[in-house]
Amino acid sequence: MSRLTYPPRGRRIGLLGGSFNPAHGGHLHISREAIRRLGLDELWWMVSPGNPLKPADGMAPFAARLASARGAAHGNARIRATGIEARLGTRYTVDTVRALRHHLPHLQFIWLM
Repeated sequence: MSRLTYPPRGRRIGLLGGSFNPAHGGHLHISREAIRRLGLDELWWMVSPGNPLKPADGMAPFAARLASARGAAHGNARIRATGIEARLGTRYTVDTVRALRHHLPHLQFIWLM
């Protein structure tokens, strides 16, 4: 995998993982509150390519859920809807955070749940 390049050194990035099936106002509300209360520079919505803990029945395709999240986040400069778990090949929080810290050691990650 090529090295990930994202925000400049020292940025505080909130991570909010989920199915986003679909993205909705609740996601936006908690994201805005987290940015404000935790002093985050950005918040990444990590749209799960396939939640191993949820049944696939009723789950929209990954591309549709990512598009939904990007549409919901549009206009919020500090919220970025990503498919980074698909890119990293991770499905579990511990693996995703470990990979992000490996590829982007210059950033500070704050996991939201």
